[in-house]
Parts: sequence; structure tokens; C-alpha cells
Amino acid sequence: MRLLRKERTVTVSDFTFGLGTPIVIAGPCSVESREQIIEIAKAVKQAGAQMLRGGVFKPRTNPYDFQGLGLKGLDYLLEAKALTGLPIVTELMDERYLDIFVEQVDLIQIGSRNMYNYALLRAVGETKKPILLKRGMSATIKEWIMAAEHILKAGNDQIILCERGIRTFETYTRNTLDLAAVPIMKRETGLPVIVDPSHGTGRRDLIEIMSKTAIASGADGLLIEAHINPDEAVSDKEQTIDIGLLEKIIRACNTY
Repeated sequence: MRLLRKERTVTVSDFTFGLGTPIVIAGPCSVESREQIIEIAKAVKQAGAQMLRGGVFKPRTNPYDFQGLGLKGLDYLLEAKALTGLPIVTELMDERYLDIFVEQVDLIQIGSRNMYNYALLRAVGETKKPILLKRGMSATIKEWIMAAEHILKAGNDQIILCERGIRTFETYTRNTLDLAAVPIMKRETGLPVIVDPSHGTGRRDLIEIMSKTAIASGADGLLIEAHINPDEAVSDKEQTIDIGLLEKIIRACNTY
């Protein structure tokens, strides 16, 4: 395996993952409107987040659920970036939009469902764009490493890994957050690893403690769903926190 134990840092805009300082990416699950994403972008920046997340294409199990605003949502994200200076992170689901994402998105996310989409992995591997590779919801450590290898083999070593929980027999939480994967993947790949406690637990009341635990386990950052009015979020409101709690988490993580 070419990734084995070769330590790397990955720089996205002005921020470098893997230097020991946690980087927090925060924002809503979905970009719902221009006003919403701009208001949230200003709030998460004030709270101390370094980057802005927001889904514009949403892979939903139920085809009748909100699927995202598409490229219009990306326009809104770009406007929020222009107003706040926050680099943006959003998920690419379709290779047809790759050129647009390479040009406009600072960190391209490959989501859990697409970790096994090897054509898409090769396509982003042929770019030099930083890639955020989420662990598949049922993926083993080896399968996750091999997904990263597909990107690397195509020529792109600018990869950040994201542990987002795996599907187990437990139903109390949305997924089982596998924090043992953080030191394992850092050791086995040398790549930066961040943690998504929002999808990892699916429970708002667990985000703070699991964020702290993730950083204590060696994570290089966090990916957190945050909203001005979490209970009014169009998608994933149960795992979305408010800005006050986000600020509290960021302050705590900066003490490690």
C-alpha cells in the first residue's frame, strides 16, 4: 500500500490539517436558502469555526425527502464564502459536476455512500483538489484505506479522512462512532483524520462529549452540523446543534 505510514499534511486555503491544531468545519446539513447559509456562515465564523460546510446535493434514502438545491445552493455557498472568508466544504455526488467543484469548492467531500464509487474516486484522484473521504457506513478499515488508495493511485495525495460512524446492531445512536479508527488510520495511512460526531451519533445531546473525545483520540479536526435554529433545519435536525454549543465545543477543543 503506497499510503502506508507516510505522514502527510493537507492544506485547504489558509488551514493545514495534520499539524496538531484541530480544525473545525461547521454549518448546516443542507443549504436551504441564500439567507439561511449566509446567516449561519457569519455565526459559525463568530463561534470560531475555520471552514463552512453545507450540502447542496443530498443523498437521501427516501426519494421524497429534500434533495438539496443543487448548483443554486453552491452559488449561495460561494456568496457566504465571499462575505465571511470561510473556505467551503460540500459533497460531490456526480462526476458531471466535477469541473465546477474543482473550480469553486475548497474541499470536495466524498460521502459515505460514495466511498465505494470507484469511478468517482478515480475522477477526483485525477485532480489536485483536496478531498474529504468519509468512511462508508459499513466499511472496514481495510476497505476505507483501499478507497483512499484509489484516489492516490490516480495521482492525488491531498486526502483528509473522516470517521463518521459505522452501522452496527446498536440502534440507540444513529451509527456507532468508531474512535479507535482515528489512531489506526493515522498510523496506517499517515493522512489527517477528522471526526463527524453529528452523523456518528445522530443525537444532539452527544455531540459535545464525542467532539471532545474525538480530539482526545488524536483527530485533526471536526465536521459538525450547526444551525441558527436547529429544530427548524430541513434535514438532520436531531443531530444539529445551535451556535452557542458550537462555540463551547470549539473553545474546549482548543485547550487540547
